[in-house]
Amino acid sequence: MTTGSCPSRIICNFPATNYPAMNIYRLGITIAFIFSSISSFAQAPQQIDLHKMVRDGGINVYNRTVSLINEEDYFGISLNKDFGEGIAWLKGIEFSNGIIEFDVRGENIKQHSFVGIAFHGKNDSTFDAVYLRPFQFLENEPLKSRAIQYISLPNYTWQILRENAPGKYEHAIDPAPDPDSWVRMRIVIKDDTITVYINGSSQPSLVVQKVTSLNSGAVGFYVADTSGGDFANITISKTD
Repeated sequence: MTTGSCPSRIICNFPATNYPAMNIYRLGITIAFIFSSISSFAQAPQQIDLHKMVRDGGINVYNRTVSLINEEDYFGISLNKDFGEGIAWLKGIEFSNGIIEFDVRGENIKQHSFVGIAFHGKNDSTFDAVYLRPFQFLENEPLKSRAIQYISLPNYTWQILRENAPGKYEHAIDPAPDPDSWVRMRIVIKDDTITVYINGSSQPSLVVQKVTSLNSGAVGFYVADTSGGDFANITISKTD
């Protein structure tokens, strides 16, 4: 048999010098597959123009009225103060796992400022939420440890969670933000784990395990009883 030739239907042993090229080829295919898989799971961040959404009727407001904010670096919306909870749902957004980032501003008025985000929303009364109590930012303990709160309505209010698991679903924010200034919130949702970072900190201010089976749904800005709030610069990154 001539060197380098191979009759059909016979398995041949090729010279060893061919293996490096074959290995590089296989490695290239493997890397391409990995990057393709990553890109299919991690979607590009979605930057939301809140002013445009208001003009186009893209915000569904529950129990509040909405107005526009035009401040340097903060082009967003404001929800008025009223009794009961209020939400500004962002239409057309279905969210499960990923990252929600936004700027929020409450005020230093005791028991009258509760501002944050609702997600995995099924309707106006069924959703998960994380919110701030700005009037607790600069307090001493134990009030300081109630600066940020997780809830899952309608069954798991802050009262029920605090009674059943004191200190587990609320926490202090360190360093404490200015209670009357804009605060940057970064909320990472991964299956049953919710992790919240404040003002670019590398250390989370709150890490909790979800208490219900809600795992997907709408996203909206949240204010609690008697509270208004300001919201801007929201970006949503979905991982599934």
